[in-house]
Amino acid sequence: MVLRVRGRALPDGRWLDLYADGDRWASDPVPGAELVAEGWLLPGLVDAHTHPGAQRPGQPLDPELLRADLHEHVAAGVTMIRAPGIAADPPAWFGTDPDVPRAVHAGPWIAQHDTFFDGWGRRADLADLPGVAAEQAARTGWAKIITDWQPGDQVVPTEILREAVRRVHEVGGRLAVHSQHAAGGAAAVAAGVDSLEHGMCLDPALLSQMAAQGTALTPTLATITASYHRVAERPDSAARRWYLAGAGVHGDLASAAAEAGVTLLAGTDSRPHGRIADEVRALVDAGVPADAALGAASWIARPYLGLPGLVDGAPADVVVYDTDPRTDLSTLDRPVAVVLRGAVRHHR
Repeated sequence: MVLRVRGRALPDGRWLDLYADGDRWASDPVPGAELVAEGWLLPGLVDAHTHPGAQRPGQPLDPELLRADLHEHVAAGVTMIRAPGIAADPPAWFGTDPDVPRAVHAGPWIAQHDTFFDGWGRRADLADLPGVAAEQAARTGWAKIITDWQPGDQVVPTEILREAVRRVHEVGGRLAVHSQHAAGGAAAVAAGVDSLEHGMCLDPALLSQMAAQGTALTPTLATITASYHRVAERPDSAARRWYLAGAGVHGDLASAAAEAGVTLLAGTDSRPHGRIADEVRALVDAGVPADAALGAASWIARPYLGLPGLVDGAPADVVVYDTDPRTDLSTLDRPVAVVLRGAVRHHR
C-alpha cells in the first residue's frame, strides 16, 4: 500500500502532498494512494537525550523494557532518538525494527573512577578517557563523557576533553559531555565538544563561543526544573545549594542560548518516556520562542542527527496535528497520526 499525507509543513507552512511506498517520501502523485492523515505536518519528533531500557540508575539493560519505552516515544510522535549513554550496548533491533524510533547512541557512559552511578558506564583513568571515547565513537558514531558529577568531585580537565574531541573526530564521531557544574561546562566549551548535555550552572558568557564553534546544548530543562522543589525540601548541604542555584536559572540559560544562536536540542533525560511535549513547553515557558523550541524537537534536531525533513527521498517519518502546534502547544499531546518508516504507527 502506498501511504499519503498532506497539509502544511513546518517550519515554513508550505503545502505538501507526500507519498510513501516504503521508507522514502516522494511528492509525485501515486494513483490509488491511501490518504491516512491531513493537517499540520512535522517531520517526526526527536528526543535527543533519553536513556531507555533501565528502570532505575545502575540497573542493567532490560530488552523488553527497552522496547516498551521506545513504544512510548513513538506514541508521542518521536520517530528519532539519541541515547547519550545507555545501560549496555543495545540489541541489534534497536533503532531498526519497524515499531521503534530510529536511533543513535553513545554506548555506556564514560566516567572517571568513583564517579557516576554504580553499575553504569565504563570507568577509566583520566589519561585513558580520550582513547575509550574514540573506541566507542568508532563503533557507534557517538561517545559520552561525564565531565563532572557531585560538588567537590574532580572535573575532567580541558586538555583531556580537547584530546578526546580530537580523537573522536579523527574516527568520524562526535562527543557529548554531561556537565552540571560551572567548571565542567567551561572545560567542555573550551575543548570544543559537539554537545553539552544539561549544561546547568554554565556561564552565559560562554554561549557566544558555543554558537560560533557549533557546540549544541541539550538543557533537559523539564526534568531539571521539576526536581527544584523536591531538592528545596532537603536539609541544607553543598549539594542542595549547588542544585538550587543552577536549576533556579536554568530556564534563563536555555532562553539566552536560543538568543545567542546556540543549537538547542530537546531531550527528556529520565522516566517516564514519551514526554517530549513537556520539554518543548518548558522551553517556551522559559522564554525560548515557540519556533526554536519546537525545532529543537523536530526540524533542527533531525538534520543535527543526520536526517533530512519532509523532502523527496527523505525517510518517511511525519507527525500530523489538527492545528499549528506553535500556536497551541497542547496539540502536541494529541497527534492525529504518527508515520514511521512509511507506516502508520499511531492514529487517533
